[in-house]
Amino acid sequence: MNRDDFPILKRTIHNRPLVYFDNAATTQKPQPVIDALSFYYSRFNSNIHRGVHGLSQEATALFEETREKVRQFINAPSNQEVIFTRGTTESINLVASSFGKVFINEGDEILITEMEHHSNIVPWQFICEEKKAHLKVLPFNEKGMLCMDVLDDLLTEKTKIVAVTHTSNTLGTINDISTIIQKAHLKNIPVLIDGAQAMSHEKIDVQQLDCDFFAFSGHKMYAPMGVGVLYGKEKRLSLMPPYQGGGEMVQYVAFEKTTYNELPYKFEAGTPSVGDVIGLKAAIEYIENRGIEKMATEQQELLRYAFEKLSEIDNIEFYGIAPHKAAIISFNLKGLHPFDVGTILDQHGVAVRTGHHCTQPIMNKFGIPGTVRASFSFYNTFEEIDKLIDALKMAKKLFTTY
Repeated sequence: MNRDDFPILKRTIHNRPLVYFDNAATTQKPQPVIDALSFYYSRFNSNIHRGVHGLSQEATALFEETREKVRQFINAPSNQEVIFTRGTTESINLVASSFGKVFINEGDEILITEMEHHSNIVPWQFICEEKKAHLKVLPFNEKGMLCMDVLDDLLTEKTKIVAVTHTSNTLGTINDISTIIQKAHLKNIPVLIDGAQAMSHEKIDVQQLDCDFFAFSGHKMYAPMGVGVLYGKEKRLSLMPPYQGGGEMVQYVAFEKTTYNELPYKFEAGTPSVGDVIGLKAAIEYIENRGIEKMATEQQELLRYAFEKLSEIDNIEFYGIAPHKAAIISFNLKGLHPFDVGTILDQHGVAVRTGHHCTQPIMNKFGIPGTVRASFSFYNTFEEIDKLIDALKMAKKLFTTY
């Protein structure tokens, strides 16, 4: 189980042992990742790529070792295609801004889905407003599955890019992104995948997927906050202008003209969060040592057990019942507001997420203000799920009494 690797799991909340079921928001950090941060700041802290002194060279080497580790982890063809960002949100904004600046024009269309996180909606709205383009939406059905039968009709000669979540952070649905990519590519349309929720649940191979862009965050895969990755095919990135200006992304600067650095540095302006990047390497090594397939199996076992136990509770409503799901369950107890339920659960030491989960269009579709979301990692247990069930029963009893 390796729970001992995660110091925070020893905490108590309201004098009760912490039960952490908010892994879709952020995963907890194992000791090797925490140690990597301490190791960097106590031994190597220095700016990178710019200094000839020993510390800078050592820090640069560690930073670039992480880039190679990421390349191997997602099976990218080249280190030039691995760009460090602050997270999935910045990665998507980078593509929307930079790709959109060159390739989106008035009357063009951008296709997303109805289950996207706000981070994969709003950046595209920005570029649509700027370029007078149109945002098209692929809907999902009552089970939380994309309506793939209308995809062909939505992919037109005006579609310039498709941006789709690999795994819904609210519904848990694992989408058939391979089919989406194949269909889009038949019409020479590039595809961006929001992989934030996928990275801790399954092995990602960007060459096998053949996606044009793949964005993910470190903090959802046991790494520190503040670091993410954008993978992009070199042929796409080379035609895109820089996202931000400043140090590192330039080759030569004069008042008359500035020339830009080569990939990937063209998109890495300013001082990066070096320690967090090195922490990402430690997180990937932790996942590799444990085995992503084993972790995925353990999470699926927790999902099945939780769904079975939750289904025994009267008047429970589930949102997202696709047969192919990540370890995420969104639900409500009829007649109870999700915030009220979440507050009672917290008093029992059970941490869940309540609200719209940055997916307000999903809530609007179901006509609800939000849901209670329980999301599991391999370090969770069946016994913790039992505590969730007990706490939910207490919440029902309390509010029924009132």
